[in-house]
Amino acid sequence: MGITELLWRFPSAQMAWRNLGRNRIRTALASLGIVIGVISIASLGITGVAIQQQATSDLGSLTNEVTITSGEDSSTAGVTADQVDEVRNVAGNVDVVPQYSDATTISSRNGQEENVSVIALIQANVLYDVSAGESPERLQSGVLLTDSTANQLGIEIGDPIEYNGQMYRVRGLIESDQGFGGGGRGQLVVPESALSDRENYDSVTIVTEDGDAATEIATILRNHFNEETHNGEVDEELSITDYSDVQENINSFMNTLRLALLGIGSISLVVASVAILNVMLMSTIERRGEIGVLRAVGIRRGEVLRMILIEAAFLGAIGGLAGVLISLVIGLALFQVLAGDAVIVFEWESARYLVYGFLFAVGASVVSGLYPAWKAANDRPVEALRG
Repeated sequence: MGITELLWRFPSAQMAWRNLGRNRIRTALASLGIVIGVISIASLGITGVAIQQQATSDLGSLTNEVTITSGEDSSTAGVTADQVDEVRNVAGNVDVVPQYSDATTISSRNGQEENVSVIALIQANVLYDVSAGESPERLQSGVLLTDSTANQLGIEIGDPIEYNGQMYRVRGLIESDQGFGGGGRGQLVVPESALSDRENYDSVTIVTEDGDAATEIATILRNHFNEETHNGEVDEELSITDYSDVQENINSFMNTLRLALLGIGSISLVVASVAILNVMLMSTIERRGEIGVLRAVGIRRGEVLRMILIEAAFLGAIGGLAGVLISLVIGLALFQVLAGDAVIVFEWESARYLVYGFLFAVGASVVSGLYPAWKAANDRPVEALRG
């Protein structure tokens, strides 16, 4: 059973569908403009979401972290052990990881060298995920090394590395893309005892459940450690940083970018709407005599108006559906490349642009058909039959 037979209960829709089939090339060209417009809107919207997903992924777990270093007005260089204990008491039931920092050069067996940052701590598993080996809960022996550095130097799990006059075995390889931006300088994570001769810690990292908890703890710690002086200035004993502002800035930028992309895509659909207006106007002029006959045998103006508008809606629906399907394929590819998970395209955050594109296509087509429909419906039967 064809579409025409399915529409037998709706004469206006049936006639509209038949009219589209009379000149299939013109119908296809008109629909093509809609397809391009929908692809522009949906694909650009989905692209914005995919880019935001990648940026959020690059920011990684930093959004639920608070970093503490010595403040500008501190009387000590670094964060003291007493301050670390006080931070633990104030922060409550969260992971507090004090760290020493250094830098060194690692050499491979063939003499190749690589400069790396050195982090000395105990709770390695809190801050580092590994691609191979283990990230121990208490790092008391052995080291962790960034996997990209290990690959470059040909170092494997169990190989020895010399640091500060001591030999350590590699226990795990840290994922290179961990944290914001990924890549960059490699890291060598050693036991805290390797730099225990230092008086104070270089930094302290607090890991919370989520970004909101990190922001709340950061605010509590600032109020606790950094007192406001009588002249309104803040005496910064500790510098306390959380990354919620970074995430907010990313979201704000991406929202602006998506609006700009949607604006560009909408221009394509407006151009397509003008093309549909032209097609519908030409179609009603060519069928002026036919419409005159319909009016002469008793078809009302409303029926003629409805028929032309449904015809325009069919054009928008055909082009919109084709555009949505093509945009979906593009979205699957984008999310696979940028976010590593193609299925994200079906989530509302990105799928809504497919819906928006389709609705915009149908709506713009109907609006484009208003003038031709009004003109055809209000043409006097006698004049229409005369041509």
